[in-house]
Amino acid sequence: MSALLFAFNIGDQLFLDQGGVNAVGGAQGKYATISSFLNLLVPLAFIIAGIILLFLLIGGGFAIISSGGNAKSVEQGKGQITGAVIGFLVIFAAFWIIQIIQRITGVPILNSTL
Repeated sequence: MSALLFAFNIGDQLFLDQGGVNAVGGAQGKYATISSFLNLLVPLAFIIAGIILLFLLIGGGFAIISSGGNAKSVEQGKGQITGAVIGFLVIFAAFWIIQIIQRITGVPILNSTL
C-alpha cells in the first residue's frame, strides 16, 4: 500500500511536459514547465482575491447597516471591512512587488511584456 502512496507524480497530475509521453494520458504535456503553470495560476489568484474582497466589503457593509444600533454587530462589520481592506493592501503590494522584480531581473513572472 505504501508503494501506491509514493507512486503519485505531481508532474503527471499537472500535465507537465516531460519531454515525451505523459504517463497518465499518453499525450504531450499541457504545460512546458512548472513556471508556465504558475503563470496561469498567479493572475487567477489575484482575480479570486478581488472577488473575495468585493463580497467581504458588501458583507461588512450589510452587517453595519442591518445592525439596528447593536454595537457588537457594528464592530463585527467594521472588523470585516478592515480585514478586507488590509487583505486588499497585501494583494496589491504583492502584485507591485512582482512587477518590480520583473523590471529589475527582466524575468517575465506574470507573462507580461516588460
